[in-house]
Amino acid sequence: MKVIVGLGNPGAMYEKTRHNVGFWVVDELARRLGASWGKVKWRAHVAEGRAGGEKVLLVKPQTYMNASGESVRELFDFHRELDAARDLILVYDDMDFPPGQIRLRERGSGGGHNGVKSVIQHLGSEVFPRVRVGIGRPSGDVRVVDYVLSPFSAADLAPVQEAVARAADALECALEQGFAAAMNRFNVRHG
Repeated sequence: MKVIVGLGNPGAMYEKTRHNVGFWVVDELARRLGASWGKVKWRAHVAEGRAGGEKVLLVKPQTYMNASGESVRELFDFHRELDAARDLILVYDDMDFPPGQIRLRERGSGGGHNGVKSVIQHLGSEVFPRVRVGIGRPSGDVRVVDYVLSPFSAADLAPVQEAVARAADALECALEQGFAAAMNRFNVRHG
């Protein structure tokens, strides 16, 4: 079984914000797999689908971004047969890339992202695949928290929507052919 966790914040007020791009990607993958968001388990919305000949759990933690690891830990405590390095893919927004760029990595630090730091802390490891979707950096004296919790500008929204579709493509590739194949195919610079 594979577990794909998109990071974001619950509730309508956060739905269209930059910090919820991880939710957008798993929503798109759920649509493609015909999986519906009916279940709430491990303090997360969960959908089940099939890809690459195995079951796929799509997960949107509802613990708020900075406590995402609590939900992920509960899931892994329940499914003790799972290994994060092999079975987890984390999807989230990243300010280090411009809007519209995606990047896949097999491991790494939290890089200043509190949701990722929470997952690393609760799993006790930095070794798990991740798909990062660029949201760009704030300009001027805009605070980071205000930036990530605000909607995209009209200019940035279209490339980010394309990146969400590419990230879902990358996840489908990873599920069918493995994460290394997805990295080789999708780690291409855009713009």
